[in-house]
Amino acid sequence: MNPAPSSLTGARSLGARAFCRALHRRLIQGLWLLLAASLLWLMLRPPRLLRALPAGIPVRFTNVLRGSGITFQQDATATDQKYYLETMGTGVGWIDYDRDGLYDLYFVQSAATDIYKPPHPLHSALYHNNGDGTFTDVTAKAGVGAEGLYGQGVAVGDFDNDGYPDLYVTGYGRSILYHNNGDGTFTDVTEKAGVANQGNWGTSAGWFDYDKDGYLDLVVCNYIEWSPANNIWCGEHKPGYRAYCHPDNYKGQHIKLYHNNHDGTFTDVSDKSGVGKPEAKGMGVVLADFNNDGWPDIAIANDTWPNFLFLNNHDGTFKDVSFISGIAASEDGKYEAGMGIDAADVDGDGWLDLYVTHLDFELNRLYHNNHDGTFDDATYSSGLGNKAIFLSGVTMKFMDYDNDGWTDICQVNGAMLDNIQLYHTEVTYEEPKLMFRNLGHGKFEKVSEHLGPDFMHPIAGRGLAVADFDNDGDLDLAINVRGGPPELLRNDGGNANHWLEVFLVGTKSNRDGVGSALKLTAGGQIQVTQAKGGMGYMSASDPRLHFGLGSQTKIDSLEIRWPSGAVDHLTNVPIDQILTVKEGAGIVPGKFPRMAGKS
Repeated sequence: MNPAPSSLTGARSLGARAFCRALHRRLIQGLWLLLAASLLWLMLRPPRLLRALPAGIPVRFTNVLRGSGITFQQDATATDQKYYLETMGTGVGWIDYDRDGLYDLYFVQSAATDIYKPPHPLHSALYHNNGDGTFTDVTAKAGVGAEGLYGQGVAVGDFDNDGYPDLYVTGYGRSILYHNNGDGTFTDVTEKAGVANQGNWGTSAGWFDYDKDGYLDLVVCNYIEWSPANNIWCGEHKPGYRAYCHPDNYKGQHIKLYHNNHDGTFTDVSDKSGVGKPEAKGMGVVLADFNNDGWPDIAIANDTWPNFLFLNNHDGTFKDVSFISGIAASEDGKYEAGMGIDAADVDGDGWLDLYVTHLDFELNRLYHNNHDGTFDDATYSSGLGNKAIFLSGVTMKFMDYDNDGWTDICQVNGAMLDNIQLYHTEVTYEEPKLMFRNLGHGKFEKVSEHLGPDFMHPIAGRGLAVADFDNDGDLDLAINVRGGPPELLRNDGGNANHWLEVFLVGTKSNRDGVGSALKLTAGGQIQVTQAKGGMGYMSASDPRLHFGLGSQTKIDSLEIRWPSGAVDHLTNVPIDQILTVKEGAGIVPGKFPRMAGKS
């Protein structure tokens, strides 16, 4: 038989039960304390991090193309031979060519090839902004059709400081520089200027004054050594499965840097400067000061190739810091399909960060500036992560779409392969756009679905250019779509918050003020931005510097540091206006009429 438990065993059992009851009470008390502390933290934490969807003010983007008078359609020149050229699409640019204060639109077009003959002649197109929501095609009068050029991108800049912006149109095999005559017409001065980029496949380009001599110089990205003669078969060998090839199948070209000689001509300083030495597969470019030394640098997104960062040595040369900076590759060391690129201070620390778009099954990368010449991959820590893993990010632009004082990310997508679903069933050829809203201090949330059906409408997006085309204080979008009509997306609601736009006029500095650094202080919040060159993918955006002010009704100060070294300190700056600021003179009269019917 089993012996009865001893008194010692029973006592131990009673003690254990009492201990468990006490422990249970303490755990319950601890959980209540933890819950109370959590509720207190939620009530006290900074309100910027508490924003919930949808955004604080309702914003919708409305496609106003219909009825605008814009009849342009991009021709993809598509054939069953899958010429590499076909998939690239073309860019779009905003340019106030007649200086009436209303930004006009330039759409870049493709051209016939040896195996594709379009039903009608192809040319790029310039549309004049009439100030009432309509545009007039003035291409023929202006003389900027670029007939016969298989166009790619556009860059806008006043290279001769005459007060009228000029056009540089990149293309396959050559590029064109159009000088603005100031009377509504342009003259092709490519040969005289020496910037034809002959024999190269030019993609994105940008204007900046790298030596701070008061005249804009030109950077041109070049892509790969492709031609109809070496157009190999890629994809499976069965009907409908032939695909556009991967850039790894072709050797890259080299970046071009043209120095402005002040007499209407340029000198190719690509090798001398160091910029043209490494092999490149250039797609996007942004020209800005990344180390806050007052001199503009060069960042380039390369396709399946290390991204470039060239720091300005102040002596006409650049130092290649691509690898040591941390932007050459992803955090895990991969060279991704870099296409669109832009720079902005996303976290309010006064230093420019970088964003680079990539294709599906890759991540769009946000690189945080560490203030020491290096960048960290902040894609996940910023909240962006893999939210666009099935989308092909062709281009992007930093923009404060809701005027809350924090720069957001607008991204245009569209697969490169028009038969992509044969290879990846999760991916579609036409894709919706993306908007990531900055919650403050570089943390983002996706708000695309709250910006209206026109914003979510899927397209094979290519070029993106941002501008306040109706001068109402919020930023609008122009998108060039591969093989179809463009989109003109008007921002409706963004100006419910306060704002300021600044148009720069340089005197000692280059006329456009490119390279200027601006610091705005309002209600204890400081915003820092720069007048940059390039940006995005083969496109040109509104050069006016845009500040969202949120609910702030007063600007404490605006400081402008010009490339010449001059500094303008402005106080009593009005809000909800577009101001013209002239170097050394401060605010001067400017003409920026609000679109008819806009309050």
